[in-house]
Amino acid sequence: MRLKLNLKSLGLALVVFVACAASYLIAADHIDAPAVTGTGSDITDVYAFQSPANSSNMVFVVNVQGLLAPSATAAASFDEEVMIEVNIDNSSTKDNMEDLVIQATFDNGKVKVFGPEAPAQKGLMSTLLKSTPAEATVTSYGANPVIGESNGIKVFAGPRDDPFFFDLNQFKAIIGGTATSFNNPGADAFAGTNVLALVIEVPKSMLGSDAINIWATSNRKM
Repeated sequence: MRLKLNLKSLGLALVVFVACAASYLIAADHIDAPAVTGTGSDITDVYAFQSPANSSNMVFVVNVQGLLAPSATAAASFDEEVMIEVNIDNSSTKDNMEDLVIQATFDNGKVKVFGPEAPAQKGLMSTLLKSTPAEATVTSYGANPVIGESNGIKVFAGPRDDPFFFDLNQFKAIIGGTATSFNNPGADAFAGTNVLALVIEVPKSMLGSDAINIWATSNRKM
């Protein structure tokens, strides 16, 4: 299976030191081109942090379909034509090319996670890995989370409250020159909206021994 890149996020490189005690890095992008916004290929946030339950593991979160109203969340679903890929640069040169990838596909209410492994090719095209995946049933809206686990890799997929906090109105005021700073705590523009979240926890030993750069892509089947 070959897939074509549809959307890349992050807007900046995330550097996660896998040996550190507390890393928590994020980037957000809630508004894209009209053809992409609100679809299964619309990445809103990418998170990477050390597992709070196991310091030997890293957690990667990719959220899609932002700004879902609660009334629309139950009907929202992951696009079965889209593969979500976490790209990992663990080379000493930090050339921003993926040395490892973690891929997630969706089919018939289940998520399958492949990797982390070296990709068959790098750049704008992706080929689905052939390894045995970790998988889980996609959690329904309002249900208890379903977490799958295989070979030390844990996976969750399903709707969640949008965790990103941003005071949009105050931002507009600053840009417009009527304010000079944000308020504390400010007003969360994303309060009451949901996302579809993909959460993958992997042992650090699978990621290499160096610091890593990560970014996420959504890839539509050709």
